[in-house]
Amino acid sequence: MTAPDAGRGIGDGEVTGTFGLPRDSFRILHVSTGNVCRSPITERLTRHALADRLGDPLWGGLIVESAGTWGHEGAPMEANAETVLADFGADPSGFVGRELLDEHVIMADLVLTATRDHRAQVISMGHSAGLRTFTLKEFTRLVRAIDPATLPPLEDGVVARARALVRAAAALRGWLLAPTAEADEVYDPYGAPLTFFRSIGDEIHQALDPVVTALTGVPART
Repeated sequence: MTAPDAGRGIGDGEVTGTFGLPRDSFRILHVSTGNVCRSPITERLTRHALADRLGDPLWGGLIVESAGTWGHEGAPMEANAETVLADFGADPSGFVGRELLDEHVIMADLVLTATRDHRAQVISMGHSAGLRTFTLKEFTRLVRAIDPATLPPLEDGVVARARALVRAAAALRGWLLAPTAEADEVYDPYGAPLTFFRSIGDEIHQALDPVVTALTGVPART
């Protein structure tokens, strides 16, 4: 097994830990199929939202990355995905597709997938991933039900807050079910026109907003 690539991380924390990662870090892994449409959009929108709320110097412990279950290794994201990110003011530059590997799951503190099938594939890889793997929309639904007052304050660090959020969400799973199975899915826009990509981008953005707010304790700027 090769060492995980630390270059996909975002943060200015003290770099003294394993593989050059911040000593106290929290790794978010977004997973889709090809890692050229949905998961790149989700990765970069997450980074953009975190920076908007906290500013780069304050989110040194958070590492946001993505991979695909049938990842197009070394490929750029789709041009329409880049356009969607530009619509939101997020940076699409420098992205390189990756195939999901065991090491990515092992290192992740939170795995957010596009669909239930992706979630099942991640969990089937083992590594005790079940309690930290959700579909994006499932996690959004659970996070909305968590009282922010029960989470550590931002003064305790974003990493501590993020870990508590995942534990709280896992405890709620099974109690707050989706109204339909499709409600937890983000459909694949691969090969679709830009209008469909934009609708998927809006869907992802809306799902991410409460997640990033819960992670940081800071609402989006209006």
